[in-house]
Amino acid sequence: MGKITVETCEIEGLKVITPTVFEDARGYFMETYNYNDYKAAGIDQIFVQDNQSASRGGVLRGLHFQINYPQDKLVRVLRGEVFDVAVDLRQGSATYGKWYGVLLSEENKKQFFVPKNFAHGFYVVSDYAEFAYKCTDFYHPNDEGGIIWNDPDIGVNWPVAVGAQPILSDKDLRNGSFAEFTASYRR
Repeated sequence: MGKITVETCEIEGLKVITPTVFEDARGYFMETYNYNDYKAAGIDQIFVQDNQSASRGGVLRGLHFQINYPQDKLVRVLRGEVFDVAVDLRQGSATYGKWYGVLLSEENKKQFFVPKNFAHGFYVVSDYAEFAYKCTDFYHPNDEGGIIWNDPDIGVNWPVAVGAQPILSDKDLRNGSFAEFTASYRR
């Protein structure tokens, strides 16, 4: 191994990955994914789809989850900086309803592994960000769920400036509460 460093988080299953970056006067080189290294680190998933998005500063995407076709995700930032969040939706888990956040940026080159049955979202801290993620299942448009970004029962400490409002999609504005999720979905 040695090409990546993996930090476990206080919520079981979540992992922050830091790749080895080789820099010189020309720039840098790094492996963004190597199945053998990730498998040795306990991330033994087969990714079937890569996605990428671009967002301006102040955009908040999430908190999203898949209902019948849950996905493991390996996320990273190509440009800019985001605060990335995962919320444990695994009923029976000791950390059910708890969240964990990590700053991902083009500078730190960290990645965040988010297992199945977590809600996921991010807030763009920089003026602009490009975000990429690998998924273990294909996108199913009728399989999306969401929890409102500022649900008080979850209490994510987003780095939104006092008095500011994040920029949300119409769909994310209609996301339900964690209590509604708990009443509707049994995992």
